[in-house]
Amino acid sequence: MGTAADLFGPVVTAMVTAFDGEGGLDIDKTVSIARFLQSQGNTALVLTGTTGEASTLTDEEKIAIWEAVASAVTIPVIAGSGSNDTAHSVHMTASAERVGVAGILAVAPYYNRPAQSGIAGHFRAVAGATKLPVVLYDIPVRTGRKVAADTIIGLADELDNLVALKDAAGSPAATAELLGRAKAGFDVYSGDDSLTLPLLSVGAVGVIGVATHWATPFFAAMLETFFAGNVARAAEINRALVPSYIFETSEAAPNPVPTKAMMEQLGYAAGDCRLPLGKGPDWLADKAGVVLSGLADAASELNIKAVS
Repeated sequence: MGTAADLFGPVVTAMVTAFDGEGGLDIDKTVSIARFLQSQGNTALVLTGTTGEASTLTDEEKIAIWEAVASAVTIPVIAGSGSNDTAHSVHMTASAERVGVAGILAVAPYYNRPAQSGIAGHFRAVAGATKLPVVLYDIPVRTGRKVAADTIIGLADELDNLVALKDAAGSPAATAELLGRAKAGFDVYSGDDSLTLPLLSVGAVGVIGVATHWATPFFAAMLETFFAGNVARAAEINRALVPSYIFETSEAAPNPVPTKAMMEQLGYAAGDCRLPLGKGPDWLADKAGVVLSGLADAASELNIKAVS
């Protein structure tokens, strides 16, 4: 099957879902955003994850998104097919495979707060429903449960198609320990943009990002220079990304509200988020412009291609 790094590459965007003025799914605009992200240098896309507002999408909408985008781009598409309902996650995972996606993103079951045995059983069932490579998504701030290192390592040893972890647990030290114990070829992606460089330093292979919607060339350059051994330049690029990290989520404008404001600035309007996220504050558009202007200046200084 190959490693996740081989299958999906280093720069992956967890993509927004576009809606029309009435809050209906806009497939054409969603496809346009996917093609734009490919043109910027993304090596794969995650659809219907947290940033794609999965919790407000119907099953039919998710399947339509997976099928349309997978047929519209030439980079791998990873379907966020999981939920806190194991049987439903199994059903949606099988549906995703049928419409031609390249991989599965399976989030840890949220709200239920299961024991580690239940978490393991959930992932075992999802991975067993498909022959596709599966990326486990650990984001305890949203799920209410940390997936323990022992659970991840045990599942990776047991399941041939569990190829990677999207790590949004916020502890590079814990990630270093996990990678030190995990089998060779099990990959970790940063699931927190601001921790990408620290996670690279302990062995992560890339990022599944949000700010990659508007800063793919910066992330690509940061990863390339880090892997080439130029850590000082990677740190310099990371400093240029700090305003993007601050912008992409806040109490007043949680992710993906700012991303949709940014996409409108770039000419790829994706509509407002569905409730309960809803419309962002009025200042977001101006702030998005400031962030883009700063990146343009940094691109010139660092000799990085600006977003276009």
